[in-house]
Amino acid sequence: MTTNHATLPAVGEPLLTLRGVSKAYGTKQAVAGVDLAIPRGSIYGFLGPNGAGKTTTIRSIMNIILPDSGEILLAGEPLGATARDRIGYLPEERGLYRKMKCVEQLAYLAELKGVPRREAMERADVWLERLGLTENRDKKVDTLSKGMQQKIQFAATFISGPDLVILDEVFSGLDPLNIELLREMILEEKEKGTTILFSTHMLAEAEKICDAICLIEGGEVILDGTLQQVRERFPVHTVRAAWRDETEPPTDLPGVTRREKSEGVWELALAEGVVPDSLLELLAAAGPLTLFSANRPSLGEIFLAAVARHRGEVAA
Repeated sequence: MTTNHATLPAVGEPLLTLRGVSKAYGTKQAVAGVDLAIPRGSIYGFLGPNGAGKTTTIRSIMNIILPDSGEILLAGEPLGATARDRIGYLPEERGLYRKMKCVEQLAYLAELKGVPRREAMERADVWLERLGLTENRDKKVDTLSKGMQQKIQFAATFISGPDLVILDEVFSGLDPLNIELLREMILEEKEKGTTILFSTHMLAEAEKICDAICLIEGGEVILDGTLQQVRERFPVHTVRAAWRDETEPPTDLPGVTRREKSEGVWELALAEGVVPDSLLELLAAAGPLTLFSANRPSLGEIFLAAVARHRGEVAA
């Protein structure tokens, strides 16, 4: 399904590069010197709170708005009109030709990106089958449910075989079954070689599928790297423990800032710099342990901690 385009970098090398991209609206600096390097063949999470600069950055990539400064490169070349045909974009604000039949809609959008008519129709049928919409092939878009329309637009984003796909809140408004279906489709397209920029507020979903993430706040990149690299920057902050006879942990454990019990397991929050192993002997002395685990923060907890840290630095 992937269309052959100009020479691409090796897998793992940057496919999309942003250097010093900035954009202001009057006195408000929406994006300030954003540098990104999105590896080819990866799913790259683009995260940030509302108003952080995600949408402005994405619109700059798509040439919907022009940045005030900086450069944006695809496979090392400036992003012109031809290069943008190599990008599939699913915006948060959905939009389809509502009076067109589903198959015609998909084929037409593929043709706009240079796919010949006959092949475009074949691809449209393949995508409708993949998404369980074959029986809706000849129905007009406006007769479909909102979730089905969203799947049609998802297919339209990938149908031309782009090198890069930008998905902006792709799971918004979908039920768990359809989220699971589109998640599988995204992973399949990645395996075929498509690079995916995945912008979302759903941090648990980002944690499931992203190879790397960027966190933007106040128009600045404050965190960037593979999930492993990001996790290593945030130390273990909780220990979970349980005892055979439902023993309670000692109340005077050094470095423990909070204790909570849920379903027979104690969660102990650690102060910064406390090494989890330093508690093991003290916990074992309280009784026979059936569980001891040290837990790195989730992506959601990292998100909150990084944003709070950055805002504190800005305020200072």
